Amino acid sequence: MTPKTLPPATPARTAAPRPTEILSAEHRVIEQVLVVLEKMSDRARTEGEVCLGSARDAIAFLRTFADKCHHGKEEARLFPAMERHGLPADAGPTAVMRAEHEMGREAVRRMDEAVVEHAKGDKSAASRFAYHAHGFVELLREHIAKEDQVLFPMADRMLPSAVQTELLADFETAEREEMGAGVHEEMLAVAERLTAKWGVTASEALAKAHACGCAHAGPAVRPAGTPLQKAR
Repeated sequence: MTPKTLPPATPARTAAPRPTEILSAEHRVIEQVLVVLEKMSDRARTEGEVCLGSARDAIAFLRTFADKCHHGKEEARLFPAMERHGLPADAGPTAVMRAEHEMGREAVRRMDEAVVEHAKGDKSAASRFAYHAHGFVELLREHIAKEDQVLFPMADRMLPSAVQTELLADFETAEREEMGAGVHEEMLAVAERLTAKWGVTASEALAKAHACGCAHAGPAVRPAGTPLQKAR
């Protein structure tokens, strides 16, 4: 009997990522820049010098990628969705996260001021940069751990699948229309340049998170020596 020709196998359908998986992937990129910032802080404290180019790049990354893009998705989209589904807006975990975002913005402003002053010849500004950079690194590592370990699993449980699908579309809109075409990729290139210059690997960033007690579950960080990928 002639065997029948079987139809080609249908490729397995890949499920869309959850909104929280996109945000966690962005955390992994941010963590690597935090290690760069930590190294810059250590050098500023011990040698009295700020690497102006790297500091400006790091500040641009933190303001554009970490804050406007990443925190913007959380504050304008994820957090309101969670609040519509039962979380209190003024005293719950999203309120704490918003407050920590503001603390981070203030630290970045202080770092930027110190960079400007150092560029004008104020050598004492290096110690101020180191102080605010160190504080920012500690704040954000702990903040990321709270989101990865507590807030994001909560969002996964409480948000219906239809709402999560809407959030994915909203995230795309935020990157395309609010950030601007190509800005997300540009900031990833800045992170790539900084991590290469300062010899930072994903495994080092993960180890630093563990060392501060901020171990967390999330999408795997990039292997050492491989390029940063678009966090989505």
